[in-house]
Amino acid sequence: MKNIYITTAIPYVNGAPHIGHAMDYCLADVCARYHTLLGDAVRFQAGTDEHGNKIDLKARELGVSTQEYVNENAAKFQDFVRKLGVEYTDFVRTTDDDHVRRCQEIWRKLEPYIYKAKYEGWYCTGCERYVTDKECEENHGTCPDHLKAYEKLSEENYYFRIADFKERVREAILSGEMIVLPDYRQAEMLKLLDESPDVSISRPVSQLKWGVPVPGDETQVMYVWLDALSNYITVLGYPDVDISDWWPATAEFVGKDILRFHAIIWPAMLLGLGLPLPRALVSHGMVLADGQKMSKSIGNVVDPVEVIDRHGLDAFRYFFLRHIDTFADSDFTWEKYDAAYNNELANDLGNLVQRLATLAQKNNIVVAETVDDFELPAEYCELMDNYEYSKAFDYAWGRVQSINRSIDESKPWALAKNGEIDKLQECMTGLVHELLNANRLLTPFLPTAAEKIAAIFAGPVVPPATPLFPKTK
Repeated sequence: MKNIYITTAIPYVNGAPHIGHAMDYCLADVCARYHTLLGDAVRFQAGTDEHGNKIDLKARELGVSTQEYVNENAAKFQDFVRKLGVEYTDFVRTTDDDHVRRCQEIWRKLEPYIYKAKYEGWYCTGCERYVTDKECEENHGTCPDHLKAYEKLSEENYYFRIADFKERVREAILSGEMIVLPDYRQAEMLKLLDESPDVSISRPVSQLKWGVPVPGDETQVMYVWLDALSNYITVLGYPDVDISDWWPATAEFVGKDILRFHAIIWPAMLLGLGLPLPRALVSHGMVLADGQKMSKSIGNVVDPVEVIDRHGLDAFRYFFLRHIDTFADSDFTWEKYDAAYNNELANDLGNLVQRLATLAQKNNIVVAETVDDFELPAEYCELMDNYEYSKAFDYAWGRVQSINRSIDESKPWALAKNGEIDKLQECMTGLVHELLNANRLLTPFLPTAAEKIAAIFAGPVVPPATPLFPKTK
C-alpha cells in the first residue's frame, strides 16, 4: 500500500463552475478511485482561489462585502464537486486563516530569492499576470483569452528569482523526476522555461487590497499565483507539520492554460523551500463547443450542470471521460452527447445489465458463487498509471461489448427454453462473473453505476430488473 496525494487546480471564484473545472475534478477523481482499487491510501485536495482584484471588483458591483461574496461562491463550488460525484478528502480556501498564515511563512522561507524592483509593462487583469512586450505585440495588444486590451502599468513589486532555479527545473523535467503530460506539452514548457523572466509576486496595496499581506511590508499584497500555488502544501499543514508522508504529490491535474505556472513557478517555489517536486503534472485540453472555443462573447458556453441534469451524472462522466480525450482538445455537441447516452451507455451497458438480470430473475439463477477474485489487467493498469484515462475507459468498454457478444453467442434464453437448467446456471454464472469483472474496471469512471450493478448481482437472488439508463427520444 502506498500513500497517494492528488491535487486539482483551485478555481477562481469570480464566476460559476464551468466545464474546465469539471474536467479537473473528474480526472483527479478517476485517479483517486483507481488507487483506492489498488488498496492505496489516498488524499485528494480541492479548493477555491479567493483573492485578487477581479473578485473584489465583482463583490463591489453586487453591493456585498468581498468576504460574503467569496463565502457564497466557495459554497457553490463545493456543491458542484459533490454534484460530479467527486470525493475529495481535503478542501482549502485561500481566505482561510491557516492558509494565509502558512502562506506568509512560505514567503519568509523564500526571502533569499526575493527582491524588490520597479517594473513597467503590459498587464492583463483577467489573467492576473504581466506579459512581455513580445507577447503583447504578437497578440496585437489584446489578451486572446479575455478579449481585452492589455494595460500599461508602472509599479514597484517584489520579484521571485526564477533564474536561480531554471536549470534544476529543466533537469527534473528531462530526467522524469517531474513528468509533464502529455509529452508535447513538456516540450512547450521547456521552451517557456528558457524564456521565463523573474516573476512578480506582489502588488502595491494601492492597486490590490484583497489578498494576503506581504510579511514585513504593509504597502504590498501577495500576488495571486504565489498565494494560490501554495495551497497544495498549506492544505497538508506545511510548514507547521512534516508533510513527507504525503508530499510530493503523485499527480497534479491542471488545464493546459495554467500549466506554465505549475511547470515553472511552482517547481521553483518548491526548490526554494527545499521540498521535492510533484511526480506528475497532468494537463488536460479544452472542451470545445461545435469545434469552437467556449466563450461568453460568442454565446456558446455549455453549462455543466445543465449537461448533468439532461441524462444524469453517469452520462456526464461517461461522455467527458471517454469521448473527451484526456490530453487533447475535444468537441462537445448536444447531438454527440445524446447519441453517446442512448447508443452506448444505455444500449451497451444498460441493456447488458437488464438482459442478465431479467434472465437470472426469471430462471431463479443463483449468483452467490460469482465472487470477484479478478485482478486488474496489466494493459488497463498501464494505461491508468500513465494517466491515459480515455484509453483506459475504451479498454473497459471493450470488455462490456465483449460480454454482449458472448450473450448473443451462448444464447442463455435458448437453454432456458429447452430446460437445460445446469447448462443455463453455468452459462449465467460465467456471464455475471465477467460483468462484475468489467464493472471493477468501470468503477473509477462510473462509480454510481458500478455500485448499482454490484448490488444487483450481489446474490444469491437477483431482484427484478429496472433500466439503469432509460433511453430518451
